[in-house]
Amino acid sequence: MYRWITITLLTVALISVSIWGYQTNKQKNDLYVQAENEYQRSFHELTYNMDVLNDQIGTSLAMNSPDKLSPQFVDIWRISSNAHANTGHLPMGLLPIHKTEQFLSELGDFTYQTAVRDLDNDPLTEEETAQLEEFYQQSGEIRDELREAQHHSLSDGSKWMDVEQALLNTNDEKDNDMVNSFQAVEETFDTTTEETPENSTTSTETEEHSYKNIAGHDLSEEEAMKEAEKLFGKEDGTDWTVTKSGDGALTPMYSVSYDENGERGYADLTVQGGHPLNLLVSREIGGKQLSLNEGFEIAKDYLSELGFDEMELFQSSEYDQVGIYSFVYEDDGVRVFSDAVEVKVALDNGDITGLTANNYFKNHTERDIPEPAISEEEARDAVNQGVKIQENHLAIIDDNQGEEILTYEFLGTRDDATYRIFINAETGEEEKIEKMTDAEINYNSVI
Repeated sequence: MYRWITITLLTVALISVSIWGYQTNKQKNDLYVQAENEYQRSFHELTYNMDVLNDQIGTSLAMNSPDKLSPQFVDIWRISSNAHANTGHLPMGLLPIHKTEQFLSELGDFTYQTAVRDLDNDPLTEEETAQLEEFYQQSGEIRDELREAQHHSLSDGSKWMDVEQALLNTNDEKDNDMVNSFQAVEETFDTTTEETPENSTTSTETEEHSYKNIAGHDLSEEEAMKEAEKLFGKEDGTDWTVTKSGDGALTPMYSVSYDENGERGYADLTVQGGHPLNLLVSREIGGKQLSLNEGFEIAKDYLSELGFDEMELFQSSEYDQVGIYSFVYEDDGVRVFSDAVEVKVALDNGDITGLTANNYFKNHTERDIPEPAISEEEARDAVNQGVKIQENHLAIIDDNQGEEILTYEFLGTRDDATYRIFINAETGEEEKIEKMTDAEINYNSVI
């Protein structure tokens, strides 16, 4: 009898230990996935911000109007602050990134201090212009190395948690492509010798932004997985990992991910309504089988299936057999740049490999759009006569104070460069100039 009691007690103890072990392992895996998703998000935002920084610095070098330079420098300062914040969210404590962080800090200091002074009476000196040109060169070099790191991340399926482990193990450090790419970032330039002031005016904190355009009931984890199946085009049977954001999140979200057959994917969905904020699929891309235009049709249909109506393509490019398509919301013929969505399509088989819809859900709302106060011809007269205009639209953009304004948008070329120029539809003043990158396809590439 005692023997059976002992066996029963041991059995109960074994079951209890097994349950405890399962729960502990599940909690550990959930934390792993949550940390990995946060690392991935910060890294891709850093790469994007550095890309934008390089373009914005280049644009500032082409400006000669002081009243446009100051807001341009404010924008560069803001983006450099965001990029600096991104570096702080990566597991790079064991790998020095002093030069990259110092570069962002110095750039932020330079642009802020220049933006707040009266450039009409105190214009840029030759030394400051040379410093700006150096920032432009350095940002381009960092951008290229970050793109290389991003390429390793997407093509090899590298995980940031593995990078962190490699940094802890000095024997593995030299064999990790992601670590090598970030080390190369450090070696691409020498930072300026001027010391950054201790009491820097550059903030590394980013402002939280609520999402205006979300509606619906709160999804359960099971419902979130069903939404993920639709987003990724997956069938029943996919092994999903679902992690819910903490209670203090401004907008509660689910992070969903999978890892199967050499393919990894993750997405962020709002708990309310299950709206997709971003999506990323990492897999090996085969040889190109689809044209950029065929990829555009796939991207357009995908957005329509997800309920993104009245979206118009305004920019497309191709990188490593992946089509990248940027759409804006069109409101009665007016393009609303605040409501932008980006879709990535693998051109080997047409799979959706990326979706970025943060801005759409942050900004999309009903608008009372005024009639333009000046004609299109009057707006054309405000464009530099050396620019050959290829197309034009009415467009809503954000001004330097973050307020939406109605503009005429002109896409044109000068020499070998393509520019997007926005003229205020009320005052006729030049609001913004964007130099398009070499990777972007110009006005007539996708119909």
